[in-house]
Amino acid sequence: PEAVMAAERPHSLFALSAAAVSRSMAALERDVWALPGHLLRGLLPLLTIFHLERAEDAARRAGLSTQPIWRKLWDDVMKTRPPNSESITCWRKKFLETFFSNVLHGVLDVSSDWRLHDRHFSPLLHSSPHVSQLTLCNMLQGAVELTAEHNHKVLENLAGSLRILRFQHLLSCDQSIRHSLVLLLHRLIHHGSVSQVSMCSWPVPDTVLLVLILTMSAGFWRSGNAHAYHGSPCGLCREEEKGQSQESTQEGAERGCNAEQEGSSGENQKRSPKEADACMTSVLSGPRSPPLQNPAWEETSNEVPCGHTSIQGGSSPSSSSEQLSCHPIPRKTHRWLKPAVGRKRRCLRRSRGHYADPEDLYDFVFTVAREDSSGLLDKNRTTEGENTDNCTSSSPGSPCTGHAGCKKRGAPAGILSLKAAHRFRSVSTLELFSIPLTGETCRTLSNLLSSWVSLENLVLSYNGLNANISCILSGLRALSRHPECRFRVLRVSDMFSHMPCMELVRCILSALPQLHTLSVSFDLKNQLEGSRPEASPSCSEAEIPESCLEVLEIRFPREPLHTAFLLPVLKASKSLQQLSLDSATLPCPQELGLLLEMLKAYTPNLKKLSFHDVNLAEHQKEVLLLLQDPGLQEITFSFCRLFESSTAEFLSEIINTMKKNSSLKSLKLPGNRLGNHRLVALADIFSEDSSSSLCQLDVSSNCIKPDGLLEFTKKLEGHIQQRGGQLPFTHLRLFQNWLDQDAETAQEALRRLRALCSVVNDAWDSSQAFADYISVM
Repeated sequence: PEAVMAAERPHSLFALSAAAVSRSMAALERDVWALPGHLLRGLLPLLTIFHLERAEDAARRAGLSTQPIWRKLWDDVMKTRPPNSESITCWRKKFLETFFSNVLHGVLDVSSDWRLHDRHFSPLLHSSPHVSQLTLCNMLQGAVELTAEHNHKVLENLAGSLRILRFQHLLSCDQSIRHSLVLLLHRLIHHGSVSQVSMCSWPVPDTVLLVLILTMSAGFWRSGNAHAYHGSPCGLCREEEKGQSQESTQEGAERGCNAEQEGSSGENQKRSPKEADACMTSVLSGPRSPPLQNPAWEETSNEVPCGHTSIQGGSSPSSSSEQLSCHPIPRKTHRWLKPAVGRKRRCLRRSRGHYADPEDLYDFVFTVAREDSSGLLDKNRTTEGENTDNCTSSSPGSPCTGHAGCKKRGAPAGILSLKAAHRFRSVSTLELFSIPLTGETCRTLSNLLSSWVSLENLVLSYNGLNANISCILSGLRALSRHPECRFRVLRVSDMFSHMPCMELVRCILSALPQLHTLSVSFDLKNQLEGSRPEASPSCSEAEIPESCLEVLEIRFPREPLHTAFLLPVLKASKSLQQLSLDSATLPCPQELGLLLEMLKAYTPNLKKLSFHDVNLAEHQKEVLLLLQDPGLQEITFSFCRLFESSTAEFLSEIINTMKKNSSLKSLKLPGNRLGNHRLVALADIFSEDSSSSLCQLDVSSNCIKPDGLLEFTKKLEGHIQQRGGQLPFTHLRLFQNWLDQDAETAQEALRRLRALCSVVNDAWDSSQAFADYISVM
């Protein structure tokens, strides 16, 4: 009652000590939540985050928002400005999610603020239900902590709340840490809700660790890793296994763990202990994904083209209590072939309760085989000493028959086709940023991709792929043929382009006609191909099957934009709604006109068109034609030098054209040297006689000063008065302008603008930016 009595006396509640409030809350929590709204409003800022969390429902019922309190908590505890703070809709979730991560990684001391320190409050346990994104770094200390026995409930909470799992700046780690990572991935992906796995900034990746994350993200898990899970086999796997055993006898024999164990046991009785101990473990299955089609067990060698996919499998000598749901392995698959050149095979005996040796894991992941065109492989092809590095491919998307980046490792027999595998749950989005991928890693990823039916988005950024893109596309081509394929988004970016951008785009669309979004981006041409001639215009005659493409983004490595190369792409993409062309050069003045004609003829559904860093200074006629297009709703001219050498008449024509266009909703003009006088003139787009429906205007990086912004604001206010207060204009972007040159005038202009529309700007130091510009000249 101490808090209640204080609350009844005006202002005395704020003098109440935090300790007294905490004691009162613990004693009479239910009665305190029944306080009137005006008293509860004064009580909320004095609560610890434990009680503030519990007060959320009471505050909502009283019509109170706790968002300002969580925002202040962020400022007081995190002491940093959150990224993209303008887009944060729930500060409670943002705070608790960041709080969880900081506590997990040991960068936040809960005793540093009285609001964090409560004997009823377990930092990880109580904040984990709010965590939808989690980043693990360095030596994966967070994975070790989360899989500890005392955090079992925390991991259960994360399995239900976590959607995005990121790995950043990873370092090589020992076997015990990989053990924890396997358990974590199994719980969060296979038995959890993680839908996106991202890895970034890993200049020298640990191959075993990288492939382990990839294979588990794809839904695979070796039975050798199915040992102790908090002291016993995974309970969720046992439940699923029990449910499977109640199905039909035939289905149980194909998918149930018991059938596999009986088959393995029978085989082990017929084989010597040494032979049984040498077998690789099989790919696990689970009921969360439907069985793949055409179950078949393949017998193969280590000389394999990358056109179809299969993964090495075998049986594990561990006891039945240690097994998860596995597949029966026919007797013939246990035969071993000799290893490839110069590599001795190590298949250590696994002891109960311990994970496989890293070398074993390396063998498992890289002993990947595919079927040849006849569906069968000659098992006698490979002999000891044979060189199998003869896989070259002529073009991306075709079966990988041997470029240098798609080399093979020696592989024993007993290959389990992925078509026959029943997998655990897998993620739908995979992102790899700044992680070099070798030929072997690309080949492994290709094999995983070929049956990754849940995959919808793939982002490969600065991975040094070069010709290895062929192997990746080979796996994606195989995936696209699967009836349950959901793959829709592919984004590829890198430093060097090993082939012209348009040629790569055509290859990708030919291999993946079901794509909805394709983004291809390169910084520079391949240095080794500096003297290589451009592709012949005759390649534009190549037919591309009709595609589902809706978004196409191309960033050229300073290549000429030949419309003849783009023509077959546009013809095949009648559903295209968004086109972005970046850093292209126009070889002749007629090219842009031809492009506009093709867009009008072949892309009737085009709504958004973007040009970035394309010199349009001499293409004023085409710019006006685009602004007149009744089908376009968003146009971007970003750093296109529109007003580099233009006259006042050109600006007047733009304004008159915009006033007549009632379909255009967004115009983005960053980096076009507008200056003050041109910005003020643009306000006439919203004059009384205008039929413009323009909602968004972006004038970032346009040398705008505070006095020009204030004049633009005053002119806009005058047009609003003439239109009776009605204005479609709702958003203005002002990033990186010279508003710091007169802070008082800038603040007045921004204050008046924000009364008219939503304004987004930044605290940009123009003097420092100018100094940086001079320093690199």
